[in-house]
Amino acid sequence: MEKQKTIKKKVSVNGIGIHTGKKTELTFRPAEKNTGIRFIRVDLPDKPVIPASIFNVSETNLKLRRTSLGSGKAEIHTVEHLLSALFGLGIDNVIIEVNGEEIPALKGSAYDFYKILRDNGIVELDTSKKPLSVKEPMWMRDNDAFLAIFPDNEFRISYTLSYPSSSLNQYLNLVVNEETFSKELAPCKTFCLENEVEQLRAQGLGKGASVENTIVVGKGGVVEGKPTFSDEFARHKVLDLIGDFCLLASSVKGHVVAVKSGHPLNIKFLKKISKLIEKTPSAQKAALNSEAIVPPFDIAKIMKVLPHRYPFLLVDKVLDFEEGKFIVGVKNVTVNEQFFTGHFPERPVMPGVLIIEAMAQTAGILMLSRPENRGKLAYFMSMDKVKFRKTVVPGDQLLLKVNVVKIKSRIIMIRGEAEVKGKTVAEADLMFSLVPKNE
Repeated sequence: MEKQKTIKKKVSVNGIGIHTGKKTELTFRPAEKNTGIRFIRVDLPDKPVIPASIFNVSETNLKLRRTSLGSGKAEIHTVEHLLSALFGLGIDNVIIEVNGEEIPALKGSAYDFYKILRDNGIVELDTSKKPLSVKEPMWMRDNDAFLAIFPDNEFRISYTLSYPSSSLNQYLNLVVNEETFSKELAPCKTFCLENEVEQLRAQGLGKGASVENTIVVGKGGVVEGKPTFSDEFARHKVLDLIGDFCLLASSVKGHVVAVKSGHPLNIKFLKKISKLIEKTPSAQKAALNSEAIVPPFDIAKIMKVLPHRYPFLLVDKVLDFEEGKFIVGVKNVTVNEQFFTGHFPERPVMPGVLIIEAMAQTAGILMLSRPENRGKLAYFMSMDKVKFRKTVVPGDQLLLKVNVVKIKSRIIMIRGEAEVKGKTVAEADLMFSLVPKNE
């Protein structure tokens, strides 16, 4: 099996954000196996960590023609070109320190990121990749946009682009590997339609756009900028799609068919398939015994990890996790919960402290599922920046998103968020101590 990869040594790059127009510097650092891709906002207090996960995508910013990641109030905007370059290079693990809110545009493509990282050197790690392998067809439609994926032995994308108002119709069918990515996709620049320019400016976007990083297309063809390919725009859409796929894995086996798909549909679709695509076990997990805990977790697996039992077991299922990075759990809130009999019984509301406890139990699954932590207990040490934003009532489904901020010996710091239907209902910074049961 193909090995995981990271970069050989530290390297930095700086530039202007295409939407904010602000200068930002990125510093890439090597990372250990199974660490994943992590952004760190080094310009903010506490230097918050934002893992590159499909569950950390900012839904609000998707409407602004970019993919943004967030954890708490910290965000990183326009990550798709950089993530696409990482995917093209097969880089699974890297730490990216960012001293601003937006990734630099550079030339409006993935090529500069690709070249800087490639020339800096890439090394293999002693752990196999975790490819996403499609086992059955899946699809999604949003008005006239369509996105589907079918089983395949390689990663292929067939993309149809159509903007009737600008007579822009293009099609691309391509097997994605490092060679095709570097030659056929990486140089392709971002673009916008001439009739969209004023609207984008009114939204406060495109402040860093220029002829060097953006192509403007009118009814008669290219108005500003210089394309590399005659079908540059379909190619760039594929580039963006690959960047969004990187939020799931650095390796994919499946045939993607897309028609007029952009970031909003990409992310919605990827969240769907993240629950259905089978992750090939890594060599490390395959070596574990039959009691190994491999996501997704059902309640039986959760009870093998957590010591809690009814009525205090507050996690029903785990949708996704990456060891040492993040976990996404689910709590289904029903009217039969024991606490509703005494907590505002005439107007049932889930106690806020139990929402925080559900976050903590989700974090506990992440920490205690590691082989070296089996049999230990996770004790609360502190809670900070706790906020309750909306009430939770019977019938709600809590999505519990936990990101690891720092692991130091037996101390773990996490950032937790609870959502209902995409809206944050509670958030908190939590600290735990791992101790053996006999201490």
